[in-house]
Amino acid sequence: MLITLCYVYLWLRFRSCYALLIRSCVHQFHRTSSFTFCTHSQEQGKKIPSGRPGEEKLCLKLGNKAFFIDHSQLFEDLNKWSLLLEPPSDSDLGGRRIAFITETSLPRETLSAASHPPKKVRKLSEYCLSLALCHGDSSRLLAEASVDNFSELGIAFMEDRLQMDNGSLPQKITSVQLRESLKHKEALEEVSFSTKRTSHQELNVSASEENRKEDMGVAESTTVVHSHGGGASGGTDPNHGEGGEHPHLHLSSCHECLELENCTIESVKFASAENIPDLPDDFSSLEDTSDVGCPKKTSNLNKTGKPPNVLIYGGSLSQDLLQQVKDVLLQCFDPCRYVVYPLPEEQVLKVPWMDNCLLLVVVTSDPIPSEVQNLFTSYMGNGGKILGLSSSFTFGDVSLVRRSQLQESLQAFVFDRPNRDPIGLNVISSGYVYETDGDDQVQGWGYIDNDMQDVVMVHQTYGDSGGEAVLCQVRLEMAPQSQMDPDLGTFDSLKLSNPQRHEVLTQILSSLGLDCEISSIPPLTPVYLLTARQEDYPDVLQWVQSRRNKNGLIKSSKMSLQICDSPLAGVDITPSLAPLVTGEESFTSEDFNLDKYRENLQTEKLGRVVMFSEVTTSTFNLLDGLMFHEPKEMGLIAIATRQTQGKGRGGNIWLSPRGCALMTLLVTIPLSSPLGQRIAFVQHLMSMAVVEAVRTLPGYEDIELKVKWPNDIYYSNLMKIGGVLVNSTLMGNMFYILIGCGFNVTNSNPTICINDLIYEHNKRYKTNIDPLRVDTLIARTVTALERLIQMFQKEGPNAILPTYYKYWVHSGQQIRLGGEDGPLAWIVGVDDSGFLQILQEGKDVVSVHPDGNSFDMIRNLIVPKHS
Repeated sequence: MLITLCYVYLWLRFRSCYALLIRSCVHQFHRTSSFTFCTHSQEQGKKIPSGRPGEEKLCLKLGNKAFFIDHSQLFEDLNKWSLLLEPPSDSDLGGRRIAFITETSLPRETLSAASHPPKKVRKLSEYCLSLALCHGDSSRLLAEASVDNFSELGIAFMEDRLQMDNGSLPQKITSVQLRESLKHKEALEEVSFSTKRTSHQELNVSASEENRKEDMGVAESTTVVHSHGGGASGGTDPNHGEGGEHPHLHLSSCHECLELENCTIESVKFASAENIPDLPDDFSSLEDTSDVGCPKKTSNLNKTGKPPNVLIYGGSLSQDLLQQVKDVLLQCFDPCRYVVYPLPEEQVLKVPWMDNCLLLVVVTSDPIPSEVQNLFTSYMGNGGKILGLSSSFTFGDVSLVRRSQLQESLQAFVFDRPNRDPIGLNVISSGYVYETDGDDQVQGWGYIDNDMQDVVMVHQTYGDSGGEAVLCQVRLEMAPQSQMDPDLGTFDSLKLSNPQRHEVLTQILSSLGLDCEISSIPPLTPVYLLTARQEDYPDVLQWVQSRRNKNGLIKSSKMSLQICDSPLAGVDITPSLAPLVTGEESFTSEDFNLDKYRENLQTEKLGRVVMFSEVTTSTFNLLDGLMFHEPKEMGLIAIATRQTQGKGRGGNIWLSPRGCALMTLLVTIPLSSPLGQRIAFVQHLMSMAVVEAVRTLPGYEDIELKVKWPNDIYYSNLMKIGGVLVNSTLMGNMFYILIGCGFNVTNSNPTICINDLIYEHNKRYKTNIDPLRVDTLIARTVTALERLIQMFQKEGPNAILPTYYKYWVHSGQQIRLGGEDGPLAWIVGVDDSGFLQILQEGKDVVSVHPDGNSFDMIRNLIVPKHS
């Protein structure tokens, strides 16, 4: 598209004429072209339109921002996106709308209104509806806006006054065409929550006003610019431009422009802001002409009328404590669906937060100023929801009464929400209880299980618009390891009740309108081929390539691997087929640092060839096609951040949240060797290796990790922290053993993790040992396992049993056989084959086989398994 010099003249004469240019282009070509707003950093590597005659592209540069028109881009792949809202119908947005993708690359950089005093900073949600978020890349958002609003957000972007709702800066905005298939319900995820544009900017324009603008061409102000062509409506056909004939803009009555129009400009790439003289920034009358005479309308697409923002008001609470509350909330719902922000005390009266808040969480115990209290009740009067957690906030006929005997003490709490089964758990009380005057709008939802049954949780409605609050005076907002009491018994009681605490908090959030179903399964990711020693990589690569067929596949009954040099864009990864990326240089991961793994792996063979995937079905499946062909000098290990189809013993589902160390290790054991003759010991050795990986570190010797027969890792004798699953195949005179192992390192919920134990140890003993990393512990576990296998092969069971008994939880344990009414017996130890030995009074010692019996630690029972 030819840019005539009149554009440059308009730019120089009227500083904001680029706004008219943007509006005009968007109005004319919104159905046939793609509009891109970007910064210079986003332009790098992309050919910028040249503006030569015959090209259907326009490029405008303002400072470090650019706007250009390109060919229409289709968007139809939702596999890597979490749907927020179904695209509205044409009637919802007046039949003229633009879908677009925003990208942010500076999540911590924010605009400062003070640094741009004449310009008002705008939030993205003021102009659009959010539709979807990209999995694993929260910087990418799919949204939709009316044609007018898309023009306005583009102008705000070019003027450096557009923010995302979290305060970060958009770096690129690209319009896309949504395929019809995107709208079909069967192609969409279940709509889990709604969002809505919440500003006073109009989303729709009246039909008469829309027609009035089209009858004028696309000019927003005919005193400045108009369409040059045959007739007043010559440039208004929405399909106009498909043949490449784009109308040119010029001044309607300007002698200089008429003279300049006789000249042809060979190329005008940019109009540069540096060449513009200083003129007033207040061009609101010019920029807002599209709003004149247009009735203000609001969208009815969102039932809640709120963006997915959860705000935390903590008063003078420290940032560390606010972060702890935020972490607890994010564990109760999908962080891809909701965004949690602090609401600082100094901003609560200055920032218009109410329109952008889905749920307000109040966590301060300090008295709340009256003006803040009035804002909170006004928020509920407009349908707002409040969750009070150990806070001083009350309203209506509910008052707080202090109970000094309850303050910061461990109490038995009963959550008794109407029409739900009661849930009992141990909690820390704040020391306050609620009293009411029998108001019908107040329901007791929870009480301390004492003689007085003190009410410590109430549900309260407010106003006629659906406002409500749940107020609580037990510390559901604090994880057990964050509680003030360093007593070990308190910590143990709180951790045992942690699943119930999580359930109660989730029920409360659900009752206040949040969707707490973590239903989205993360998409599968490529597999990377890595080595513990860089010098081994050429040999490993040669071996892997030798295993592929003519199609480049390593075939397997469970998962085939497609060998490629780098991640393939647009390739579908399925449970049965995944790319195996052989280029180490392209590997990055937030959860697995290859250098840390290399630094801590001290083995001769095990774990030296790594197959890593962020998300896979099962680490067992990754090794299925290679396990019988492994060269003697190579030790295969599969590592993942998350599993979607993890398995435990007996076909149980193996939960594998982020923060869990997940691996499958290939070990070969000769049948005739000491361990080959006692293969049941392999699971014991692996459990020991996990414990030794932690407890042999200087300073970590007293971290209470234990082993439970036959294949579990425990915290003391209270809670499971991990498990081992062993599959062995005998081929000829060699056992091929896949050892699957998962243990919690950084994930506190729903039970406990190793870093919880470290945190508690530091608090109780005034130490300062560091939390541990997943990559470090996997490497140390594999190192410990190789050493234990070598010891066993040299000296048999006696080489490892003293250490095993040192770490196991069963010393002197009394149990019952077969059921709660079964005969009493004592655990003695393990026999030479690795089976549990028990002594029943008046009888001989007998061995219990792990595959035929189950050990219930909670009830101290050994019971036969049932098929």
